[in-house]
Amino acid sequence: MDDRTRTREPRRARTRRRPWARILLPALLILAWLVGAGLGGPLFGKVDEVSSNDRTAYLPESADATKVQALLGEFTDSDAIPAVAVFVGDDALTEADTDALTDAVATAPEVEGVADDVSPAIISDDEMAAQAFIPIHSDAELADTVQALASHLRSAVPDGVTVYITGPAGFSADLVAGFAGIDGILLGVALLAVLVILVLVYRSLLLPVVVLSTSLFALCVALLAVWWLAKAGVLLLSGQTQGILFILVIGAATDYALLLVSRFREELRVTQDKGAALAAAWKGSFEPIVASGGTVIAGLLCLLLSDLKSNSTLGPVAAIGILFAMLSALTLLPALLMLFGRAAFWPRRPTFEPQRLEAEDGRATTGIWARLSGMIARRPRAIWIGTTALLLIGAAGLTQLNASGVPQSDLVLGASEARDGQVALGEHFPGGSGSPVYVIIDENRLQDAADVLLSAEGVDAVTVASAESPSGSAPVTADGIGAVGAPGAPAPEPTIAHGDVLLQATLADAADSDAAASVVRALRTDLDPLGGLVGGVTATSIDTNDASIHDRNLIIPVILAVIMVILMLLLRSLLAPVLLILTTVLSFGTALGISALVFDGVFRFPGADPAVPLYGFVFLVALGIDYNIFLMTRVREESRRNGTRDGILRGLSITGGVITSAGLVLAATFAALSVIPILFLVQLAFIVAFGVLLDTFIVRSLLVPALSYDIGRRIWWPSTLWRTGDD
Repeated sequence: MDDRTRTREPRRARTRRRPWARILLPALLILAWLVGAGLGGPLFGKVDEVSSNDRTAYLPESADATKVQALLGEFTDSDAIPAVAVFVGDDALTEADTDALTDAVATAPEVEGVADDVSPAIISDDEMAAQAFIPIHSDAELADTVQALASHLRSAVPDGVTVYITGPAGFSADLVAGFAGIDGILLGVALLAVLVILVLVYRSLLLPVVVLSTSLFALCVALLAVWWLAKAGVLLLSGQTQGILFILVIGAATDYALLLVSRFREELRVTQDKGAALAAAWKGSFEPIVASGGTVIAGLLCLLLSDLKSNSTLGPVAAIGILFAMLSALTLLPALLMLFGRAAFWPRRPTFEPQRLEAEDGRATTGIWARLSGMIARRPRAIWIGTTALLLIGAAGLTQLNASGVPQSDLVLGASEARDGQVALGEHFPGGSGSPVYVIIDENRLQDAADVLLSAEGVDAVTVASAESPSGSAPVTADGIGAVGAPGAPAPEPTIAHGDVLLQATLADAADSDAAASVVRALRTDLDPLGGLVGGVTATSIDTNDASIHDRNLIIPVILAVIMVILMLLLRSLLAPVLLILTTVLSFGTALGISALVFDGVFRFPGADPAVPLYGFVFLVALGIDYNIFLMTRVREESRRNGTRDGILRGLSITGGVITSAGLVLAATFAALSVIPILFLVQLAFIVAFGVLLDTFIVRSLLVPALSYDIGRRIWWPSTLWRTGDD
């Protein structure tokens, strides 16, 4: 037996003297996790009760769109979400058609969730279409209400008239429907993908179930904590954050479990007692699991610096998930392994064979990892230079990345009634109908603000909130008909709140178009000297994109600095962390560059949200560092006993299989995000899945070991291992 086997004998003797401890403690841990999962499991279908997909809710409080949204309630009696019903005829609408449309719109409040103050049907100038503004209560089930409203209107209109529901309510309903599969489809696909990989890796029936149970229990308890924090108003939760939480917990918990199980199987070959083997495996896995999880948590918490609340709230939500993933791997999984012992690996139970392990010298002597280690030992410099050049070529695709934002109508992939309705609306009415620009101005500057809006290119119509108008507003025109302060024309009596007046401008272009964004930016420049606040759908998109770009430029360097410090403390070195960070950043750049080429050339995506590179960076760098931590902590352990270069080969040989399996699991779980038809999640799924595979098979398997081997013990500079260790 080797030294490791002999050191386990006293621990084995102690556990035999206290057999009750070997049963009671694991039983209590399993029971505690069962209770937590039992409380958290039923919440999977109730996340929508504490979540919101309203983009304005995630803007910083300093944004103009946020201020306007907060003040709108002082000018209107309702916080309803406007839907725009668009009616398009095959031919010109007749008087009978118009009467039928008017009656259909008038009866819309009969639909549950629809407010009473609907507008009359407005006929287009070409008499081919009509539109009506139908408010939907903010507390209604939006997707169901929009669907019921569409069915009601279609049943009431004449033949030959097509009905669309678009506007803010229509697009929000699309998002709600897109996220509807998170609790079912996403979770099912992710768990199935992980199960298949685990069965192939372990060639066992019981162990994959044990590992997957660990991940699922971690997710249930994490959801329990997040759900109640969101209900208490401590956290903001959205469908996007929910999906990322599910994937992150399943992937991370499985990765940590793989590391512990691999170490346990290794120890069972040199230790006959399962309790002593488990204790040794836990001790050997504790540092890399805590270091890896701590690195991810630290990176995620850097998102708290974000102006955009959708970013800042993701940080603590995902960090809670990672925390429970670590706890489950370090408590629940050992308890289950203690219960099953070697039987968990059936039918490939590890046998007690210390002599064979000693003959193998602690590492694989055959197979792909043995051959790869030999290749690195023969030509390290050629390998790391070649892989670096290959990664740099892929990173050149970054020049093709368009991450300046996408129209709201393109957020949902596949068929979209709201998108089709917006196209139809733009063919017969001003494109911005139903999604006006809101301008809040001091009543003494009303005339000046109206002049700015009326003279702005791209503004089709202007109204002022008025108590006189049945629809809640009065027209503002240049010819004096109801004009604000126009010569010879009586001004409508506006609704005034604390000395401010609300103006609404209808844009000629669709509210989510680049042209509309240009108009709103110009209006803000012209109205700023007057003290005007500009909000609405277009302004919300502008402020969201601007905040997202600010967050990206601020947070990425902060995350790099935080992870660098953690690696320095973990590896007791300065040079190794710098090189690991550089290789991970290079891997991220390559993943993003290749993704940009695929998005443009294969999928023909319209662009990307500015947050996509940020999220991709957070997950790829934090999780990519995980694999380097798994590798380099084992390399450092082996280097102390056998010298740096031999330690690198041993570390790669020993950890190669488990880290590759972990990478496959994480890539598969993130790829499952693509089943949700939301552009942001599909792009994030591709970037992270491809990046993880790239990091697993190229960076961690070739670049890092070859570069470290070429440098030798200088990699540990300036630690004691550099000064006293061997090459």
